[in-house]
Amino acid sequence: MSEPAAPRVAGAEPALRVASLEVRYGGIRAVKGVSLEVAAGEIVTLIGANGAGKTSTLKAIIGLVPAAAGEIHLLGAPTRGVPTHRLVARGVQLVPEGRAIFGNLTVLENLQLGGYVSRDPRRLAERLERVVALFPRLGERLKQEGGTLSGGEQQMLAIGRALMADPKLLLLDEPSLGLAPKIVQEVFAAIRAVAATGITILLVEQNTRLALETAQRAYVLVTGEIVISGAAAELREDPRIRAAYLGEAVH
Repeated sequence: MSEPAAPRVAGAEPALRVASLEVRYGGIRAVKGVSLEVAAGEIVTLIGANGAGKTSTLKAIIGLVPAAAGEIHLLGAPTRGVPTHRLVARGVQLVPEGRAIFGNLTVLENLQLGGYVSRDPRRLAERLERVVALFPRLGERLKQEGGTLSGGEQQMLAIGRALMADPKLLLLDEPSLGLAPKIVQEVFAAIRAVAATGITILLVEQNTRLALETAQRAYVLVTGEIVISGAAAELREDPRIRAAYLGEAVH
């Protein structure tokens, strides 16, 4: 497969613009010149096999790993030299693979930690109300320790914790990982509900079918390079995607 990345999204400055990004671990080039854009209010998915460079791309966007080359613009401003906590304060949140909640803290305490960038109790209370409305199960378990929740509830908690910061851009890394199919559908219904509020989402997901059903556009990573990109609906019908990622025989 070899196809250039999609052209720049028309209109206003995108919420996220990545140009010729490279990430290296020692002598290994994990990300090789990735360019992508996510328009404000859009859901874009980044798909590919294990080791394709998806998580490294997300970590570079939010500053958890350094960019060896390239440029990243978040919400209209460059990120070079800006530490992660300042990117979070700008309105970017990462929900990491594996959820990374604090198991010995209560659900409420986990959510409160997510809102640490705000010192306004009224706003935090409003955000908590919105999170509980989105995830009623969390509202029923506010005093329960996070480590005692089911996997699906922990994923909801991880997303809810990110929403407590009132983000403009949400980076989601493998939200369906390790979840039962029914719970996966619940989590993705919540992701669509989050997007409906106007939050921009960049989604990394190995469930390619679900990712392409959820996103407006998609980029396909193979060994650190974007090889196909376009409208998600079109990629669902692309014989290369159907054969390589959807497990369908294409004749």
